[in-house]
Amino acid sequence: MAFDSRQYEWADMTLILGGSDITGFRGIKYTAKIEREPVHAKGRDPHSIQSGNNTYEGEVVLLQSEYDALVDAGEGSVLSLNLDAEVHYGNSPDPIRTNRIMGLRFTEEARESKQGDKFEEITLPFICLSIKNNV
Repeated sequence: MAFDSRQYEWADMTLILGGSDITGFRGIKYTAKIEREPVHAKGRDPHSIQSGNNTYEGEVVLLQSEYDALVDAGEGSVLSLNLDAEVHYGNSPDPIRTNRIMGLRFTEEARESKQGDKFEEITLPFICLSIKNNV
């Protein structure tokens, strides 16, 4: 069996947001969290760890032109959008891994520019209903 240590790199990533291939994305981060709490009873040490609700959140970093296209799709605000997203890792002939982010809703829209900037990067935090890895 041959061993290949090649890792996925930025050029191997594709973001599909609301059915559109987003070419002007500069970053993506998404996280799945679960509430956990130790259960104490007799003694000082926990007897077990109980689990509670799951939450999913993240952020997308876009160039201004991609952000403006989302604003237009949301009729003036990205906060009105309800989207699904897919993040594809890999490039032919490598195996492609796909993570699906469902029910994505942006929670904030803020813009920032500074003197000397060559382009505008906009970070959009989001929450979502679920994240499915390797679908």
